[in-house]
Amino acid sequence: MIPEAVSIREVGPRDGLQIENPVPLDAKIRLLEALVATGVPRIEATSFVSPRAVPALADAADLAAELHRWPQVEFSALVAGIGGTKRALAAGMRTVEYVVSAADGHSRANVGSSTEDAVGRIEEIVRLVHGEGGKVEVIIATAWDCPFDGPTDQERPLWIAEHALHHGADQISVADTIGTATPGRVSRLIESIHARLGDVNLGAHFHNTRGVGLACALTAVEHGVRYLDASVGGLGGCPFAPGASGNIATEELAFMLSDLGVGTGVDLGAMIRAAGVAEEIVGHEVPSNLLRAGLPAPRESRMDHA
Repeated sequence: MIPEAVSIREVGPRDGLQIENPVPLDAKIRLLEALVATGVPRIEATSFVSPRAVPALADAADLAAELHRWPQVEFSALVAGIGGTKRALAAGMRTVEYVVSAADGHSRANVGSSTEDAVGRIEEIVRLVHGEGGKVEVIIATAWDCPFDGPTDQERPLWIAEHALHHGADQISVADTIGTATPGRVSRLIESIHARLGDVNLGAHFHNTRGVGLACALTAVEHGVRYLDASVGGLGGCPFAPGASGNIATEELAFMLSDLGVGTGVDLGAMIRAAGVAEEIVGHEVPSNLLRAGLPAPRESRMDHA
């Protein structure tokens, strides 16, 4: 069933830039200004992780200090542990995304510990964030496949989601970290989550590594997901997941949903302009097809010239 509206979170400033050469703070501010102008309601601004591991986001606290300029947007930050959570809260962030890898191989590469250990930190992270009046989303990475361990046992993301909700997480999200999910696999996992946990606040994050990211996003929406991540220009990838490449492009996701009559609040023209800003600040062509081709003419005009 196609819903009336879907909430898009723009992840370009974090996921999009994390594998790029470090971008100056003023350029990130330019990108944020362009993204805010699109009307997107939620933006993942940065991550509080080791600056040695992810030097492109070493300025997380400095960037967080600038976010007060746009009170109409819900900004969030990704964390990988308790230390990062404390730094995010100290920097003023009140929406925190805690990433837990469903696969041990990726978990050890990403955060240096097993999935079980990462799950064990959920309770303390929720306590810390809720203590500051914030909210926590647990993002389940490698929900379908891991670059090290292969296909993920589908009981593992269910176990993580169940544990997260039991300990007070406000939302959960499933992430196709290396872009190997397909619509059939997406529908089966989401159906299993709803069957096990009921009507939960469920988000999804897809990469377009193998060209089916938008198809997976549409499948997720058809199966009850109302929160989707996407990255301006299709930028991004996981530095700890070999073979991962760009996210689905925000402008292409909004274009698809708009044609289906699904509201996103995103101004498509402004989002395409933001993709141009993203391309300029990273200094290379971004994957977005819509940036290259532009928006099509209105249907009425195309019919007139048929």
